[in-house]
Amino acid sequence: MTPDQNPSRSKPGKWDASVDVVVIGLGYAGGVTAIEAHDAGAEVMILEKMPDPGGISITSGGSVRFVEDVKQGFAYLKATCADTTPDDVLEALAQGMSEMPAYFEKLVQVNGARYEKRLNGGNYPFPGRDTFGFISISEVPGFEPAKTYPYVSSFVPIERAPGVRLFHTLYQNIRKRGIEVKLETPAQRLITDSSGAVIGVTASHNGRHIAIEARRGVVLTCGGFEAGHDIQRQFWQEKPVLNAAFLGNTGDGIRMAQDVGAELWHMWHWHGVYGFRHPDPAYPFGLRPKRLPDWVPGVGARADVKMPWIIVDRAGRRYMNEYPPYAQDTSWRHMATLDTETMSYLRIPSIMIMDAPGRGTYPLVSPTFNDRRLKFDWSEATLRALEDRIVRKADSVEALAEQTGIAHGVLASLLRDWNAACASGADEAFGRPPSSMMTIATPPYYWAEVWPVCSNTHGGPVHDVEQRVLDGYRQPIPGLYAAGECGGVFGHLYIGGGNLAECFVGGRTAGRNAAQRKL
Repeated sequence: MTPDQNPSRSKPGKWDASVDVVVIGLGYAGGVTAIEAHDAGAEVMILEKMPDPGGISITSGGSVRFVEDVKQGFAYLKATCADTTPDDVLEALAQGMSEMPAYFEKLVQVNGARYEKRLNGGNYPFPGRDTFGFISISEVPGFEPAKTYPYVSSFVPIERAPGVRLFHTLYQNIRKRGIEVKLETPAQRLITDSSGAVIGVTASHNGRHIAIEARRGVVLTCGGFEAGHDIQRQFWQEKPVLNAAFLGNTGDGIRMAQDVGAELWHMWHWHGVYGFRHPDPAYPFGLRPKRLPDWVPGVGARADVKMPWIIVDRAGRRYMNEYPPYAQDTSWRHMATLDTETMSYLRIPSIMIMDAPGRGTYPLVSPTFNDRRLKFDWSEATLRALEDRIVRKADSVEALAEQTGIAHGVLASLLRDWNAACASGADEAFGRPPSSMMTIATPPYYWAEVWPVCSNTHGGPVHDVEQRVLDGYRQPIPGLYAAGECGGVFGHLYIGGGNLAECFVGGRTAGRNAAQRKL
């Protein structure tokens, strides 16, 4: 946004509206923040940039992390954050996770939804992992997701998508409380008084600038910067990175917070996987492979199941364990290697290779988006038709070499070594779990290019245990709070469902504290 488009952050002569708390962004964090602020006695307004609510949250798996033991949960979170996040912030997150079942019980009163809990340990082998579980909305009576949210596609057919059910339950709570929601109203700039305290926000609404007073506080719940390519260029080495699901997250909250002096953290860290480009150049999102255990009925989330492919660089060299503890979190990191002589990334794109039995093992992609311009009729047939436009077939090793541009001798040696490792049950090069290994020996062969695909970012304004945004000296900026992905706590490794948990835990804290802020 240019200065001409972005009004001053000085107090206007007249406010267009005045409320106690302004919440910027309507995904899970924004919804929870608004509910909590309202229930704490505040008059609340939500500003949502996009024409439809839900943000990236609505495309998620909808399973929120809870813990059975707060101390064990904290120990695990501390290990994953590798000293990038203060202990008291992580302790508060663990405590909040322990309260999730009771909070869900409160939320479902609005519509009679049913929820379910299940133990599901943390993704990495750190102390405390077994205290974690998921809680999700399993059923909403009378709810027809495809009719209510036709602009959403999730990792399963929308009728079975927990993320949509969870957002719908939050939205019904918002409507029941009469909280004002302004869609297609992007916030532009925070307004401060002479002391630097945040007292309001400017936004664009119906083609004009409006100024909204926030008598007690503004809460940034407007997500990260999956679509903020200018910010990515300043903090990420790897490129290009494909955006998984949502165009609205361009880093607006980060810019607004920086404008009033906020410090940033975790800007390098994002959650993602190797995935595919859509065959339609106009399609705006990458396509992620689903966690393989999720395709296999009856196995646990941490089970090692068969993975039919290997990943190689464009010279035909394997360079990673394709089946790490949490591929959807860290597998992209191996791709971020710059060749300083050519200033290029030899692993972006990389090449996925499998054979005929492997091609038939699982679906490969699962389109997810929150975008009214797109539509995907979710079925096995449509998934296969999409994949057949991405994955190419080669009838022989020679044809595979010709199509991929990998030297035939290199490719033949690669497959020979891989098949020998499968036969011996040991991947001595990269330590892939033996039970995940499958030979690549039966033609025809299949291959596709894979790229880094970003599911969500973690960086943004630093906040304290009260969700107050902090400046460069780690002092609170009066009247400014943040929750959810806008300055997430995860600084090194991620726990599946963790962002959802911090949307709820941080949203509850930010909403209460903003509403009760002493003036």
